Amino acid sequence: MDLELRHLRMICAIAEAGSVSKAASALGLAQPALTTQLQRIERAVGGALFLRDSRGTRATPLGDLVLARARLVLPAVDGLQDEVTALVGADRIGQYRIGATNGPVAAGLVQRLSATRPASPVTVHATWSADEICARVLAERLDYALVGACDPSLPAGADGLVWQPVCVDPVWVLVGERHPLAGRAEAALAEFAGEQWASAPGDGCFTACFATACARAGFTPRPPLEMDVGGCIDLVAAGNAVVLCQGTVRAMPGVVPVALTGSPLRWRHLLGWRPGGPAAAAAGELHGLAVQAYLDVVAQRPRYADWLGTNPGFGAQPVTAAAVSRR
Repeated sequence: MDLELRHLRMICAIAEAGSVSKAASALGLAQPALTTQLQRIERAVGGALFLRDSRGTRATPLGDLVLARARLVLPAVDGLQDEVTALVGADRIGQYRIGATNGPVAAGLVQRLSATRPASPVTVHATWSADEICARVLAERLDYALVGACDPSLPAGADGLVWQPVCVDPVWVLVGERHPLAGRAEAALAEFAGEQWASAPGDGCFTACFATACARAGFTPRPPLEMDVGGCIDLVAAGNAVVLCQGTVRAMPGVVPVALTGSPLRWRHLLGWRPGGPAAAAAGELHGLAVQAYLDVVAQRPRYADWLGTNPGFGAQPVTAAAVSRR
């Protein structure tokens, strides 16, 4: 993992708050999510940045070094962003700058938007970090956020944005084709106790939600192996791990999706934007195109389409009278 600006902001927040729990509250994150991020950052830099004792959280010598640099870098970057935003702000009318995490909607949305607005430039910033995308929209560096979150929650960085759900999907388990449960239409989450899990990076609450669902099913999951999506699929196909996936997952050689009985985990995709301005004016149209893109994907997944037919409440979500917001 490369050290990013948002990581430096997290480190500064922990140092200023004097504890991870207070920093998590200030950042709008769940404490387990911030703790996980700190552990990843420390692995990236090669050592502990903070020590915890009866007096709270204190920076280590390595932490002092990183903090000193961060306190120089962050104000400079913020100033640069403000100047760039002011300079190009007037030229953004008619453009669509979309930030997207992994999901079934982004590619189809871009295709439909390009077809309906051929004279309007469309750009996509793809990343696994929903928090990064939310921050970029708030800073007016992106117009829209297309991100995922556990249903019915919002991303941790959602404050100040308006949100409309695009779709709600069940979370299933992807197993190797020779796995004992591969031939089952569905299985209880408890039947996966003892499995080695793998997962792609993410900064939302999903890890904590998964652990909670497992606890309710009567077991504690083994710590997941974290790697890119392709690496996760390779592990599953080789029979060395299982991964959580969305119901819209496409067919791939060597792996089989298994539905979870009772759908204990749900994942929804959300379209977010800043209230007011050109992005807000076009948000309704963009949401409609996103829903159509999602329905196109479902039409290509016959098994999932059949599952949706007997499980109301999932699938595409209509525009609500009042969009969800956190301010």
